[in-house]
Amino acid sequence: MERSQWYIGVPNGVVLCIDHIDRCRMEGRIYHAYSKEAAKITDISQLLFELEDFFDSICFPFPTVNGRSFLEKKPEVKRRKERVKAMRDEELLSKHGDLGTFIIRVQHRQNSSWQGRITWMDKNKTLYFRSVWEMIKLIGSALETAGGEEDLANEGWPEEDGEE
Repeated sequence: MERSQWYIGVPNGVVLCIDHIDRCRMEGRIYHAYSKEAAKITDISQLLFELEDFFDSICFPFPTVNGRSFLEKKPEVKRRKERVKAMRDEELLSKHGDLGTFIIRVQHRQNSSWQGRITWMDKNKTLYFRSVWEMIKLIGSALETAGGEEDLANEGWPEEDGEE
């Protein structure tokens, strides 16, 4: 299979490896270029918090809204720190999950959500998403499809190989 969609391309690109699904719980790992260690994921909310913390740590993409909290905190000024890559793109792309593998490239954090593109490595298909919710639905539909439960065309992933 031609792997034309397999690339990282941005400093905040991550590889999501899904190993197990049980009802609403999704277990797996995420990898990024700045650490050799994987971040373990036990559910969707942990995935989102890990990714948000990662984006905040590299200050990319920069959020258009500030986070809010009920706790009283002093506002902190975030400065971008130069990070050293610990893993090459080829190493990142060699990581795979038991049920599915995705490359997530968030291009913007606007309107209190994320916009970007996701590549389903197992099928070499790439789609754009306009919100975190849409990204989660694409991952879910891909995993259902991998399990033989749904038709690709019904859940947003194109039937033919390559980009839409």
